[in-house]
Parts: sequence; structure tokens; C-alpha cells
Amino acid sequence: MALGWFLYPTAVRAFTTVSTDDAYVNSHITFVAPRVGGQVAEVFVDDNYRVAKGDLLVRLDPEPYRVKVAIKQAALDSARADATAALSQVKATEALARSQRWKLETAVQQVDNQVALLRARVAALRADQATLRRARADFKRSEKLASGSAISQEELDQRRQVVSVADAQLRQALEEVAQVRVGLGLKPTPTRWDQVADWADDAPGWAELMQTPPNLNQTFSSVRQALAELVQTVAQFSSDFDLPLSEDTPIAVIEKFRERDMQGRNVDRVLRDLLPKAPAVIQANAKVLQAEKDLAQAQLDLSYCEVRAEIDGVIGRRNINPGNYVTTGQQIMTIRSLTDIWIDCNFKETQLADVRIGQRVDLHVDMYGSRRVYAGRVSGFSTGTGSTLSLLPPQNATGNFVKVVQRLPVRVDLTEPPPPEAPLFAGTSVVPYVFVREAPTGPQAGQYLRARNEPITPAPATEKKP
Repeated sequence: MALGWFLYPTAVRAFTTVSTDDAYVNSHITFVAPRVGGQVAEVFVDDNYRVAKGDLLVRLDPEPYRVKVAIKQAALDSARADATAALSQVKATEALARSQRWKLETAVQQVDNQVALLRARVAALRADQATLRRARADFKRSEKLASGSAISQEELDQRRQVVSVADAQLRQALEEVAQVRVGLGLKPTPTRWDQVADWADDAPGWAELMQTPPNLNQTFSSVRQALAELVQTVAQFSSDFDLPLSEDTPIAVIEKFRERDMQGRNVDRVLRDLLPKAPAVIQANAKVLQAEKDLAQAQLDLSYCEVRAEIDGVIGRRNINPGNYVTTGQQIMTIRSLTDIWIDCNFKETQLADVRIGQRVDLHVDMYGSRRVYAGRVSGFSTGTGSTLSLLPPQNATGNFVKVVQRLPVRVDLTEPPPPEAPLFAGTSVVPYVFVREAPTGPQAGQYLRARNEPITPAPATEKKP
């Protein structure tokens, strides 16, 4: 009876579970490597040290990287100064464009003034023509009177002098008209001065003297030159400015400027808004941005001189000492997690008929014997047996096939983290008991394969080393 009492649990477990002695503890290993190269200044850990995430492991000599940070900071200061100078230069160009815009307006007004002056000079010419006619008529009457001794010779000479003065004034007035016409780019005069003296009041020559091309204030050479200077200046600090056509008038060009301002069609506001788009400013700002990124990279490299733990775990395979030179990515030690662990169970293929994801598992660790049982859960199956995943898988099609019972790796996750007083170490042997007669529970319960894109559940937090 007593023997049956002790053997009953073993018999029940034999019929309700499957087990294997080919199982061991496994865990993730983080290979610690510096992100920058340099000489090792200090090493703060050794093999078998327990560390927490963020603990300082190794410090590299930071002086070369501090020098690089200082160089990049100086380059950034220089780039910012260049950007300020470029902005000031563009503002000066903007001010020049504003003055040239008013210079253009002045050129147009000067042409209008010259046209008005031409009309005034033609009016003065007509007045001088009338004076000359009156002087000639008076002189002719004086000649008739002088023959009858009605006036003296002296008075006759005075009348002759008046005619000469009127002739000179008419010539001067005609030359002044010619001067204004030449200033407007026209022919000096269409006729001689002596012919003008005989023109009637309604003679077509008067209109011909005052005739000017249409839109002369838009096509005159000085106006076109002022417009070209304005366009050249604006093109220097505006990358998106469309050059006007050669036949565009100042009115059309200014109107295009106004169209850029959707608020008040203000040309000055348009010029001000073009400042950030100036090629020199864009280039200078790009250099500032590049210098900022270079400085950020240098500061980041300086921070990488302190190599810190990325996970909680235990140090292993330390292979550096102070004074050694390490390169970027060189493996200097490992950290094996004590919490992110699982059990790899290699069951025989004949044992897996009833094994499914989600089934409860009791784990007996050889290190602790029967004193402690860890609770686990089947979480997945390998994609192939150990032989197919080996470096030289068997080639059964060659005709030398010998049937051997294969083993398929099955992963068992712990449902609770191991306690600090009884940790699990990678590689230690485990005997799992999968309760195949119990219904699977939890995510993917009852399946062979996990669902696609299922997120990995993070390991539970554990107590950190003080």
C-alpha cells in the first residue's frame, strides 16, 4: 500500500504529460561594442558582475572627441556669422532695389517732364514767331514813313534792330525746341527757322514739332535702363523671380511685383518677403544647418565614449583592459539576461502529437533538483528538426537512408520570472513536463504556429542591483 501511495503521482504524471531530458535554459545575449573607436581609459565591470540597464561599463578617452566638438562648434559659429553677413548683404541689395524702383519712377517722371517742356518750348516758339511778325510789320511801315520824312533815320534803325532781335529770339526758341527733342531721342526739327517764321497759326508743322511716340515714358532709353538695373538687382536675391520680357513696360513689371502680394499689392512688402528666398541666404542657412548637424554628431560621438549596459544581466567574456585601443563595433564583453529567459526542449517527434501552444509545463531544473518547480507554458515550435538546421543537413535521397527518431525544438516560456534566490543560468539542464491532457490557455492557445505580426511581450521587470 505504501509503495502504491508513493508511485501513484508518478504514474499519473506519466499518463498525462510528455517529458524529455534533452532540455536546457537559454537566454538572449547582448554583445557589448563601442560605437566609436578610441583608447580605453577605465573599465568598471568584470566577468560575473551583475549590471542594470544604463550602468557605466567602460569609458574611452574623451579628449579627441572633445577637440572635435570644439572644432565643430567653431565651424558653427563661423557659419552663423556668414549667414548674418549674407542676410545683411541681401538686405543691402533689397535697399538698392527699393531705391532703383524709385529711380525708375523718377525716370518715367523725367520723360513726362521733358514732354511737357517740349510743349512749353513750342508755345514759346509761337510767341517769338508772333513777335517777329509784329517787328517786321512795324519795320515795313517805318520804311514807308521814312521815305516821306515822317520818321527819323534813327527811329528807322531802331525798328530794324527790333526785327534783328526778334529773328535771334526765334532762332533761339527753335534751338531750344530742338534741344528738348534731341533729349527725347527725336529728330531736332523738321524745318529751318526762317520757314517757321512764315508758318500760319494752323500750319501742321506746329503739331509735328510737339509730336512724340506713344508710351514714350515707358520705352525711353533712360526708363529702360532704370528698369534693367532694377531687374538685375532683384534677380540677385530672388531665386524664383521671373525675368521680364524685353518688351515688358515698367508698368507691367511693377504690376507683376504687386501681384505677388495678396494683401495690399505692396511692392516694398514683396521685396521684403523675397529676403528668405535669396540664394545667398538659403546657401548660408544650409551651411549653418550642416554645421549644427556636424556639431550634434560630434557631441553624440563624445557621449559614446561612455559605454553603458543596454539590458539588465550578468557580464561575461570581458576581453579589454585600460590602455587597449578598440574600434567601432569591436566586441568587448557580453551581457546575458537573467530575466528574458526560456527553455529549449528537444522532444522526440513521437511525443509531439498532442503538444500545443498554451499548454502548462512544470520545469524541474537539475541545479535545484525537486526542491523547486518552475511554471512554464509552451510558446512555439521550431521550423524544423535539429538535423535539418545543422550545417550539413542529411541527404536522404542518396539512397543511404536510415530512419532515426528526430527531435524538434519546442520553446517553453516561464509564466513567472525566477526569484532572485533561485535564478536560472543559461545552459543548465531542465526536465520539462508538458500537461498534454489539459486544455491550452492564453494567446495562440491550441496552435502549432504563432499568428503573423504578433508583438513580442516584454519581459517582466525585476529588482535591480542597488
